[in-house]
Amino acid sequence: MTRAILILNAGSSSLKFAIYPEAGTAATYHGEIEGIGHAARMTAHDAGGALLTHSAIGALASHNDALAVLLEWIKTQCGDIALAAAGHRIVHGGREFTRPALLTPDVVAKLEALTSLAPLHQPHNLAPVKALAAQQPDLPQIGCFDTEFHATQPAVATAFALPRALTDKGLRRYGFHGLSYEYIASILPDHLGEKADGKVVIAHLGQGASMCAMQGRKSIATTMGFSTLDGLMMGTRCGALDPGVLLYLLDREGMSPDEVSRLLYDQSGLLGVSGISNDMRELLASMDARAAEAVELFVYRIVRELGSLVAALQGLDAIVFTGGIGQNAPDIRARVCKQAAYLGIKLDDTANRGGAHRISQDDSTIAVLTLKTNEEYTIARHTRTWLAAQRG
Repeated sequence: MTRAILILNAGSSSLKFAIYPEAGTAATYHGEIEGIGHAARMTAHDAGGALLTHSAIGALASHNDALAVLLEWIKTQCGDIALAAAGHRIVHGGREFTRPALLTPDVVAKLEALTSLAPLHQPHNLAPVKALAAQQPDLPQIGCFDTEFHATQPAVATAFALPRALTDKGLRRYGFHGLSYEYIASILPDHLGEKADGKVVIAHLGQGASMCAMQGRKSIATTMGFSTLDGLMMGTRCGALDPGVLLYLLDREGMSPDEVSRLLYDQSGLLGVSGISNDMRELLASMDARAAEAVELFVYRIVRELGSLVAALQGLDAIVFTGGIGQNAPDIRARVCKQAAYLGIKLDDTANRGGAHRISQDDSTIAVLTLKTNEEYTIARHTRTWLAAQRG
């Protein structure tokens, strides 16, 4: 019997999974159940990327139902596997959870109390935790937090200019996408050598987007703050916004807090500006002027935040693109690098469009990389470390 670790990353209507051997570093299976709450489909691949399952599985009402399907699939399709633990991506750990934690009922209750800080993510991250606890109550479950990586930031980088009484209640900058940044930081020496510990900015660009300034492979500053709304323009989220806009919407437009929340989280960003789509591929292919304006604003915000992070670092040695857009949209990388050429960036156009990891010219002052992130690996590593600690 092979002991294995189940990694779960839940969205509003999806459940991504990976299965790692307890003693290994590569996933033996990975996949996703999509369409939870509707007509669901399951896709699964083996370690070599071969497709094992791609089929409709009918209506699934909840993550509990999806998890039951997954556990049955593991039982029937994955051979002699016994689950030793499960590891979960949890977006928000608040002030208290700055290291991976065993997800006891008390811990889950504390994490549920943070839902208002990450309403698009926290409830869905916790849904499979509760479902798995009901189905396999003796299985240890470990929470790994996107906010954890940014706990190394100096106090000045996390503070808002608000009364101290509010700061003491937790109104501060937290930062997100930490599991992605942690993975990229772990592989940087393979691509940058000694410069890996220098002044590096990572751009995690996707439906959710943020950037992180690192030195010594530790977070120094990041673009997201108190919530996942801050910083860069995103697929449907607005990014940085003058607080006066919120007061105007509430007072002059007569919007309710719920209406404002839907506007900022679901109706803004690329979708709101273009009026067409939140998918960067569609916008880049479109001839509509509104699509071009949305892309232009997306790039402008990245370049402007890059300047801020370079100021926080007092210099720059490398920039790394990752995430769905960062890794797969060479046009966006090219536009960012062109507008940031004043820093000494010289992009290699052939490498940028050819799938290379290093996409800067040899004489570029700033190294430019594009690297695939792997949050599941980071979660598996933390879960494996927790299991080892329990054995002394």
